[in-house]
Amino acid sequence: MNIEDLRLWCLEKAGVTESLPFGDDTLVFKVGGKMFLLANLDGPLWLNVKARPEHVIERLEQFSSVQPGYHMNKKHWFMVDPIALGDDKLLLKWIDESYQLVLSGLPVKTRKEITATTP
Repeated sequence: MNIEDLRLWCLEKAGVTESLPFGDDTLVFKVGGKMFLLANLDGPLWLNVKARPEHVIERLEQFSSVQPGYHMNKKHWFMVDPIALGDDKLLLKWIDESYQLVLSGLPVKTRKEITATTP
């Protein structure tokens, strides 16, 4: 998985924006103004992904390519090396789950506005 494929995957989702709020080396994807994925742009690709606390624990225990989220709440975020993970389908599933988790936590009005744009 490269950064361009990752960008396209994320930007195809309803209501997703991208920005560089932490500097030129960290690409942030948000839905409804809330972060669901961060990707470093300097050096090897690493992703910070949001997940339910029980999923964070499971992934940390099961995958050597997963570490606690860098500069994030380690209860809700994990960091993954996509190349070491070696499973793009699983990675995309985790990204989709992160997006859905954040979307489901948005106010009902905001969520309806976002999902109304979905074809």
